[in-house]
Amino acid sequence: MELDRIDRHILKTLQGDGRISNRDLAERVALSPSACLKRVRRLERAGVIRRYLADLDLARIRDSVTVYAEITLKRHQVSDFAAFERALAAIPEVVAACQISGRFDFLVTFVCRDIDHYRDISDSLLGGDSGVSTMTSNIRMKVSKPFAGYPLA
Repeated sequence: MELDRIDRHILKTLQGDGRISNRDLAERVALSPSACLKRVRRLERAGVIRRYLADLDLARIRDSVTVYAEITLKRHQVSDFAAFERALAAIPEVVAACQISGRFDFLVTFVCRDIDHYRDISDSLLGGDSGVSTMTSNIRMKVSKPFAGYPLA
C-alpha cells in the first residue's frame, strides 16, 4: 500500500494518541474531518492500523516481574516452530514473542506475578512437550526508553 505524507502524519499522530477525536486529528493533519475519517478507515481496512490499545502502567495495578527469555528449540522443522508458537499462544503471561535469527530461536516476553510464577511457567516449558531445548532468562530492571511508536520517516 502506498502511503503519502498525510497518511504517515495520521499514523504518527495515532501512535501518540489513539483516542484523539477525528476532528482534532483532521486539524493536525490539515484535512477536513470527512476526508480524514475516510483515510483512517482506508488504513484500517488495509490492515495498516490493526487495533487500538491502552498503554497501561502495570506497576499502578499490581506487582509484576517482566522476563525476556531467549529460547532455543530442540528441533528446527516447520512443525516444531508451529507447535511452539501454539504453546506460547496458550500462556497468558506471554505478552510478546518473536522468532529471530541468531544464537537462539525466539525472544519471548513474559509478565508474571513474581519470579516464582515465572519459574513455574519456564519449568513447564522446559519439561513439557513444547520442544524447548534451552531458555536463558533476563529480568527487566527498568525501562530506559518505552515503546513510543514506529519511525515512519
